[in-house]
Amino acid sequence: MDNSRLLLRSGLTLAAAAALPAALAGPSAAASGISVSTTGSTVSVVTSACTQINGSWGTAALLTSRQANFAQGRQVALSGTSVSQSAAWSSVSPGTYTVVVVCSSGTTAGSQSVIVSSPAPATPTISSTSSAAPSRGVMGGLGGAARDYGPLTLGVGAALVGAGVVATGWVLRRRSKPYRL
Repeated sequence: MDNSRLLLRSGLTLAAAAALPAALAGPSAAASGISVSTTGSTVSVVTSACTQINGSWGTAALLTSRQANFAQGRQVALSGTSVSQSAAWSSVSPGTYTVVVVCSSGTTAGSQSVIVSSPAPATPTISSTSSAAPSRGVMGGLGGAARDYGPLTLGVGAALVGAGVVATGWVLRRRSKPYRL
């Protein structure tokens, strides 16, 4: 009898811990309304979030890491249909960029980071690094840091960690009590 009541309380606690991150995430957990891709030195963006106003779907901007706002980026007008709108930038040099799409209504459809890599050389080149110091330090980071996880994923992970902490505490508390007949 005592064990069933304890299991019921533990189950309710775990259910509340699992539901808490989703409730706290709220509307910010919505996915970005754009999809960004790269092919060689071309960056393209596709969205279906914009509506046409006065013949315009909106504008997309490609921002470097040194550019702070939409107006500073390379802007391209969106083109397409009511189902899908797109924009593309060609001859983009290697680096990390942020793509921002603003619809003609003034709302932001979304923003997403993208990495443009340099094309592989056709033939290997031989260079000596012993006499020259590197121009920049090692670009380290967290493993898999190129992908930005949303608040829902992070909240579920936090709930699982919290559930593990609660379960560990419960087990240790049960072990510390003397054995009863």
